[in-house]
Amino acid sequence: MNIPPAILSINGSDPTGEVGIGVDIHTITSLGGRALVAVTSVTAQTEAAMHSVHDLPPQLVADQIQAALHSGRPMAVKVGMLRDPQSIAMLPQYLRMLPHRVMVLSVTDSRGYKLLSPQAIDSWMEHLLPLASLLIVRVCDAEMMLGRTISTDMDMLDAATELMSLGAGAVMLRGGHIQEGHLTALLMHGDGHRFFSSQNVMGWQRHGVFGALSSAIATRYAIGDNTVQAVANAHAYIHSRVVYAVSGTSASPLLRPADIYNAFLSLLAGNYTLEHDVSFYAARLCVSPRYLRCVTDKTVGRSPKQVISDYILHEACSMLHGTRLTIQEISRHLGFSSQAQFARFFAKEKGCSPLSYRLGLSLSE
Repeated sequence: MNIPPAILSINGSDPTGEVGIGVDIHTITSLGGRALVAVTSVTAQTEAAMHSVHDLPPQLVADQIQAALHSGRPMAVKVGMLRDPQSIAMLPQYLRMLPHRVMVLSVTDSRGYKLLSPQAIDSWMEHLLPLASLLIVRVCDAEMMLGRTISTDMDMLDAATELMSLGAGAVMLRGGHIQEGHLTALLMHGDGHRFFSSQNVMGWQRHGVFGALSSAIATRYAIGDNTVQAVANAHAYIHSRVVYAVSGTSASPLLRPADIYNAFLSLLAGNYTLEHDVSFYAARLCVSPRYLRCVTDKTVGRSPKQVISDYILHEACSMLHGTRLTIQEISRHLGFSSQAQFARFFAKEKGCSPLSYRLGLSLSE
């Protein structure tokens, strides 16, 4: 008889069951795990607003964790809402020996309610970031922590690198609007990085999706996935079951095209500096260029070539505006064989030269 792996969730409560401990238990059990819990805060909230939060005493949090560990050794832990600096500081002594530790650092919630004090943030960075097998942070929270804007994929890579330097084994940045109409996540780990992207921005921003994703990742760790597998499998699960609300064997007619399109965007985010050819992406997706065109036409009303061009143009404009790189350096980064080729592409798509665009931005500021 297979014994379900135990996953410990250390998180706040929610009376609606849409976030916190409630969604963690649901996600863990849905994926075949056994949920152990320790409640850190009691909240009164609805989907529209956080009304009040009461943090439980550190000793009570510690007693819950000890009881959970005594009832069965967890193969993974997910740490969510933890606001008291003393509770944060005592956590490593209980969790250090667990195989996989998913730390979800949320400075604010999805509605903008501030969850962590400066002292709590400092305690997280000192005690929990070095403990994290995977640190998950939203882009807006990373901007507050690092004191800078994150608006391009290079910004995401730089921010993830800095967060990893604080001791985390891997970092996942979520919620980057790198391309208009798309929501992008970046996973950085010891062997490289991978982008995940979806055009269903509203679905991924639904209240509770962030928490469900992190508990799904912790469960996939406990099942036996490595970091990349855990994130990819959890991302696919949440995308299908939560973002597009597909359950059992029923499926939306748009699910398959949407899945292929999102995989196309993720491939594009990871390869656009090297490959601009539609056939490359079609081959990686195991579909024909013609079928890929059908998918993109159906999903966003544009051809694959237009999707690629839009992505490159958006990144080019962001770099011309937000970096000191020369136009030649930008053209090289974007995968063009020469500055002249980049200039022709930019003029065709934007109606002006890269230099004129940059000068126009300077004059308007």
